[in-house]
Amino acid sequence: MEKRINFTKRSLTALKPPTDKRRAVCYDTKVGGLCLFVTQGGKKTFYVYRSVKGQPEQIKIGGFPDLTVEQARKRAAEINGLIAQGKNPQEALRKQRGELTLGDLFEAFSERHLEPYRRPSTVKEYRRVYDVHLSRWKRRRLSAISKRDIQELHSRIGRENGPYMANRVLALVSVLFTKARAWGLMEGNNPAQGVEKFKERSRDRFLQPDELPRFFQALAEEPNTAARECIMLCLMTGARRSNVQAMRWEDVSLERGTWRIPDTKSGEPVLVPLVPKAVEILQGRLEQAGDEPWVFPGTGKQGHLVELKSVWARILERAKIKDLRLHDLRRSLGSWMAAQGASLTVIGKGLGHKNTSTTAIYSRLNIDPVREAMERATEAMIATYAVVKEDGID
Repeated sequence: MEKRINFTKRSLTALKPPTDKRRAVCYDTKVGGLCLFVTQGGKKTFYVYRSVKGQPEQIKIGGFPDLTVEQARKRAAEINGLIAQGKNPQEALRKQRGELTLGDLFEAFSERHLEPYRRPSTVKEYRRVYDVHLSRWKRRRLSAISKRDIQELHSRIGRENGPYMANRVLALVSVLFTKARAWGLMEGNNPAQGVEKFKERSRDRFLQPDELPRFFQALAEEPNTAARECIMLCLMTGARRSNVQAMRWEDVSLERGTWRIPDTKSGEPVLVPLVPKAVEILQGRLEQAGDEPWVFPGTGKQGHLVELKSVWARILERAKIKDLRLHDLRRSLGSWMAAQGASLTVIGKGLGHKNTSTTAIYSRLNIDPVREAMERATEAMIATYAVVKEDGID
């Protein structure tokens, strides 16, 4: 016979663990179906035990005393209401248990979208952003992530890491939910929709004429030869730091004065003219290269030079230059090309920009005007450095 008692904190606390069976059950006298299971170990858990559409269902509510009697009765009443409407609360719970977590979704996104269609460096950057800013949500069900959660995350990252990173995280969250809906992995709206991005200021920093002599002097004094020459090539070619660091000899033609970058941000290879100073640096490195495939070999797993932060910090400190990033050297070359009269089309070609409105012009543009413009710009920059040293820059 079913044991029924008036559920109170005192009465439930007084219940003793069973000794003759794995667990005992007693029912509340006030709310139909509400019961408490007591195990031999003394664990007490609220359930609703009801017949739903002719089938017995046991729906877990929560443990006692973490969940009070009042809370358990309220939840049981809600469940009874759903059953009265012909719904099965247990089906919803089963569906929720089978729902993807954000971690599951990111792995599916990586396997189905990133790795097949994106460059390894892009995949690595997505992974880094996820690991740093979203991995704390990896066990959260998709339906448990609300628009408010995303707004609060976006605001916090904006305060702690700046608006640019906050917007990158927001974009990643948005594309994750967009793909989940497209792949039939979730229902409902994208909770990232409508979350307003922070305004971003486009960076316009480049080496100024009065900074160039100090920059070249500090660069010439850098004892790390490989890092020094890598940084100089960043300026002389206008290429991205990661591309210069990963430069291979098989992509360089000193006879033609060209460097083919096979893997670029735009996804298309770029042919970079090598100005005389760049050829001079590369010739010197080639004489000592031996069988090494990398222009700037390294000791890490990537095989090429990676770490430049400490060297860059030393150079800026010696030059007494503030707020200059390595990527600003790319912008510096473009700015000096413009100052020497190069057209925007030539500058874009030289820097490997991909612009749909000028793609047709780029495809017909000969490399010689680009080379001439880059040579004029680099010669103008080097001319600002009046100090001549045997092992420096002339």
